Amino acid sequence: MPLSFSFQVLSQDAGTRARCGKIITAHGEILTPVFMPVGTQGTVKTLSREELLGLGSQIILGNTYHLYLRPGEALLKQAGGLHQFANWPLPILTDSGGYQVFSLSGLRKIHENGVRFQSHLDGSYHEFTPEGVIRTQRALGSDFMMVLDECAPYPAERSYVEKSIVRTSAWAQRCRHAWQNSEDLYGHAQTLFAITQGGTYADLRRQSSEELIAGDFPGYAIGGLAVGEPKSALLDMLELSTEILPAHKPRYLMGVGKPEDLVQAVVRGVDMFDCVIPTRNGRKGQVFTAQGRLNLTNARFKEDFAPIETNCDCYACRTYTRAYLRHLFHAQEILAMRMASLHNICFYHRLMAAMRDAIAAGTLSAWQKSFMAKYQSAHWQ
Repeated sequence: MPLSFSFQVLSQDAGTRARCGKIITAHGEILTPVFMPVGTQGTVKTLSREELLGLGSQIILGNTYHLYLRPGEALLKQAGGLHQFANWPLPILTDSGGYQVFSLSGLRKIHENGVRFQSHLDGSYHEFTPEGVIRTQRALGSDFMMVLDECAPYPAERSYVEKSIVRTSAWAQRCRHAWQNSEDLYGHAQTLFAITQGGTYADLRRQSSEELIAGDFPGYAIGGLAVGEPKSALLDMLELSTEILPAHKPRYLMGVGKPEDLVQAVVRGVDMFDCVIPTRNGRKGQVFTAQGRLNLTNARFKEDFAPIETNCDCYACRTYTRAYLRHLFHAQEILAMRMASLHNICFYHRLMAAMRDAIAAGTLSAWQKSFMAKYQSAHWQ
């Protein structure tokens, strides 16, 4: 297979597991730790390609389940893959549809060969198998493909999670075989990440990780967290996972999260993140700043003519005031949703860049203490 994927650790924090790295793909280099904006339908909601590139987005996500249903494999192949279809020049990661096993529990049935889904669009039935999701992701042409996994709910009985990780490991090996025995369609290499599971059972999460490590995947995702478990449990499972997972391969924490969670995860050695929070919350008027989180729809901003964040140079902060954006939210104008989302993505990218700089400078612990003191002292305002 084409050898255009690699990962290199560039610097390691002396006091924690945090590290800076560089991932090389056919569509460019990615500096880690990195936050990946979520583009479920092949677009990051409300934001244009040029805006994302201008904000410094290094990679975006696409959702295999949604893109499989609409526009479908045939059209994506005709377009030349998702990069061409969306005119996105940088790397893309696609999930496998495994999260929909969790989130669409009322519309699916799990069996040993895969998952039978009922489309949320028209009620039609579809079968997702490990081989099928690799075929679909080949059609998408994503730089990073994910194995099909089962994301167990929280809470879940131990017996359920035991069966779940056995199934997830078996599906991962079938995905790996399908990946190794299929060809890329568009002249660039696609790599495959495994996904560890195990819920909040430490021994089961260790078992899942060790079984998948034996498969020697190019990268590893930590799945099944941020699904309702206590924050302490999330951090414990994260600590365990990064202790076990190979240090010379990328570690990806799926679906996390809030800025304070990103900091805690980077300190524990995670390299890649994705979450809908910056755009989903932005569309509701919630914005992130270094001094805490703001709800722009609140009455206190009616006559506030400051930008969202004083020291931010994003287009929204350079151009509009809190008072104006509050007015737009109450008038249900789309521009408000766009500007809040744009600012939030900028904040997340700036947060990751600050951590990369602090790791490289050997000052991460001091940076973390300063950031958390300012950020956690404020609540929603």
